[in-house]
Amino acid sequence: MAIVVTLSPELEALLCDRARQGQDVSLMASELLASVLAWEEQDSEAAIRGIQQGLNDFEGDRFRSFEDFAEEKRRKYDLPANS
Repeated sequence: MAIVVTLSPELEALLCDRARQGQDVSLMASELLASVLAWEEQDSEAAIRGIQQGLNDFEGDRFRSFEDFAEEKRRKYDLPANS
């Protein structure tokens, strides 16, 4: 499938500079896009797992109040009581 993407002159220059190291510009663009999409998928999956873990912890009564959390951080970072 062919897709036409318009790049800013700066981005085009960066891509061409990388491709000068012996790689085809189209192939480099395709690999970079595939890498970003794979990273985004992994990041989304990790976020969903983290949210689910938080929900599971809450349902299992494994949580603490914000006040307790804030007090711990105040002590840890030597913050004033009104922060």
